[in-house]
Amino acid sequence: MHRPLLAGLAAMLLVTCRDVKNSEPPNPPTVPANYDEAAYQDLSIPDSVLYDKILGSLVGSAIGDALGAPTEMWTQDAISEEYGHVSGFDVVLREPSPEGPWDFNLPPGAGTDDTRWKALTVRYLVEAHHGRRPGEGLTLGARGFANYINGDYERTVSDLKQTAGVEPRPFEDNMRRLTWLQEWAKVSRAYVSEDIDAYRDATSKFYGGEMACAGMLYAPALAAAFPGKPEMAYRAAYDLSIFDIGYARDVTGITAALTAAAFGQTFTRDTMRGLMRDVDPQEYFRSRLLGRVAYNQYRSARAIVRNAQALTEEEARTMTFRLPENYPYDSLTYARTLRAYEGLRAASQDVPFHAGEIHLINLTGLLISNFDFRRALEFVTNYGRDNDTVAAVTGAILGALHGFSNLPEDQREQVLRINREVLDIDLEDLAGSLTQAVLSRRPAPRPPQPRS
Repeated sequence: MHRPLLAGLAAMLLVTCRDVKNSEPPNPPTVPANYDEAAYQDLSIPDSVLYDKILGSLVGSAIGDALGAPTEMWTQDAISEEYGHVSGFDVVLREPSPEGPWDFNLPPGAGTDDTRWKALTVRYLVEAHHGRRPGEGLTLGARGFANYINGDYERTVSDLKQTAGVEPRPFEDNMRRLTWLQEWAKVSRAYVSEDIDAYRDATSKFYGGEMACAGMLYAPALAAAFPGKPEMAYRAAYDLSIFDIGYARDVTGITAALTAAAFGQTFTRDTMRGLMRDVDPQEYFRSRLLGRVAYNQYRSARAIVRNAQALTEEEARTMTFRLPENYPYDSLTYARTLRAYEGLRAASQDVPFHAGEIHLINLTGLLISNFDFRRALEFVTNYGRDNDTVAAVTGAILGALHGFSNLPEDQREQVLRINREVLDIDLEDLAGSLTQAVLSRRPAPRPPQPRS
């Protein structure tokens, strides 16, 4: 995940408009004690389907992460020149970095911090479930999340201190793992200290003070704890978005809400529109100057897709482009894709902040593909920019919608194997643990009533 510096005066203005609640260390619990479980998950989702969807969301996100990992922050032209059309995995020929791949030349199917953050979040959710007493609801809060992150960070510090010998590579590897959480720990440690000034200063310097996509990295995993309940997922993600500032917090909440909605029985364009319009517990529509940026970007994405799909074959023939040799679709589809890319580049200038750009690309990919998994991920990956993060979000949403069993078999099996054997992330085990935790909240079935 790459986070640029402030992109112009507009972004600087947006950064100053933080919600003052972001400065309050003790957030209220996400779920009240006297809860009705049906408010927090769609009880009509069968147990076996829930597991398939949770695994689908995790694996779908990892597929997107792996597709974008080799070309993160490349331009669309650079990707086309080097790869033609990206439709599958490739070796990650990048220098290791804390936010990127953790080793040189990782095999096809390997990803970046996008997958690591979802794994960390699932572990946090499972621990939060285990901490409940019988009969209690799930209580998530920013303080608990911050403490969990701090604990992980402290373990990486301990691992570095215990590195044996003097060979450089083990120290480099452990330092990379420590540095991954270092920026985050500066904020989370300040948050639990209850020093408002320290927390304010930490968020103002988090990756340069940009409205980064921090919460978008873990929001889809949080949504899996509230399947089919987008407003509850929004509230949870917003509460736990302690690294976000300004409109980025709303984008984090909407990302979780979209993913949670995809777990439900229906997910259509109307579902998306209604969710973007109606799920607004923080009242971002009342924001001065720009209103609700997340919804405005939905309208921009919808217009971009309509304009691209209106392109006729006659108009496409007047365009100048070279169809990649490995492009699997027809020339009209490619021309419409290029038209959509033009629209994205133009629209991204209206709200130049990182989380907003990712949100816009994700929405456009969902709409132009009509929720087709392969086409959506190919669209967002080949556009470039922060394409591993965008594709990870898009993949999480569509993975929840279609379920693991309906994901491309070659991609899902490759991602499972590489994450387990190379990256030490067992996505099946994580999905199983989270499914069991979510199901533990469901009320016990009523015993059959005797016939009168």
